[in-house]
Amino acid sequence: MNAVGIIAEYNPFHNGHKYHIDKVKEMFPERPIILVLNGYFLERGDISCLSKESKTKIALENGVDIVLELPFIYGSQSADTFADAAICLLERLKVTDIVFGSETDNIKLLKKAADIQINNKDYQSKVKSLIDKGLNYPTAMAKGLDMKKNIFNPNDLLGISYIKAILNHGFDITPHTIKRTNDFNDTELDSEIVSASNIRKRLKNGEDISKYVPAKVDANVGTINYDKLFELLKYRILTDDNLSKYVTVDEGIENRLIEAISKATSIDELIDNIKTKRYTYNKIKRMLMHILIGFTKEDNYNKNLDYIKVLGFTKNGKNFLNKHRKDLKGTLGTDYNSLIYKYEIRAAEVYSMLTDEDVLEYEKRNKPIYID
Repeated sequence: MNAVGIIAEYNPFHNGHKYHIDKVKEMFPERPIILVLNGYFLERGDISCLSKESKTKIALENGVDIVLELPFIYGSQSADTFADAAICLLERLKVTDIVFGSETDNIKLLKKAADIQINNKDYQSKVKSLIDKGLNYPTAMAKGLDMKKNIFNPNDLLGISYIKAILNHGFDITPHTIKRTNDFNDTELDSEIVSASNIRKRLKNGEDISKYVPAKVDANVGTINYDKLFELLKYRILTDDNLSKYVTVDEGIENRLIEAISKATSIDELIDNIKTKRYTYNKIKRMLMHILIGFTKEDNYNKNLDYIKVLGFTKNGKNFLNKHRKDLKGTLGTDYNSLIYKYEIRAAEVYSMLTDEDVLEYEKRNKPIYID
């Protein structure tokens, strides 16, 4: 039996995520669901308000059969890198279909956009020219595709990245969409299904979020110490004499960063003082996370998806793994000498410093969570 894949960050897990899983079960009722889960530091440069362990347990309790780790060295980068690694992990576990949320819910349109980005040289040169003129990448991409229908919402853009990864590798994976039920940017909506951004805003304001998340999730949400985050970053930036060696620190942005860090009093103020059209808010947040963790360009160049870490499984997931173990493409289990493991430990150490959770012990224990 083949499996169906989903990819998520769960920051935090909410009713919309539960809806997603339930819809996948309706679409593929006999298939196990394999989730590729991002961990402590996320694709937009955010810090997860749920630990990797908590997110794994919640996913398994809400219908996922197998949870795979998306390593920090992929999960903290831009959408294309994030998506490529996630799709490769799913393919190694014999996934033949993936399902993702979409604002347009138009898979043909998303496939067309992905094909243009990969195969149309005029598109590629046009986007480069627009970026050189000062436009940021999302805006340049939108103008380059020149599509009448808006496909430049967050889930659609990530979906295009998933499709590009499938096409680039020639994988036999079919993408499917489900209609996203809320506006990603809406932080005021008060229905039972709201965006993660909406929930994080409520958490920051000390509001009750139990209406918007399944049972048991609310109690697992942690507090992130942003004052400590700023102080750690300030120390790293002021004491490192070669910031350009870190991933995402390009084109002399380190000079603006060094100048701004002494004047800023918070992360948000720092980002506001250094962002440009080329360096968007999210790109700067990713850059700061790479500096904080010490993720170098040399290690990024030499990275290799050399093992598959199973974070957890249900009885159904265990049966799938046992049945297909000989056919799986890749080594199940942690390689302690791998760059992947090196950075997962670093990420866990820093995450423990910034939250109330000591996740390092969990990370080193390295034992999948089992839910019968």
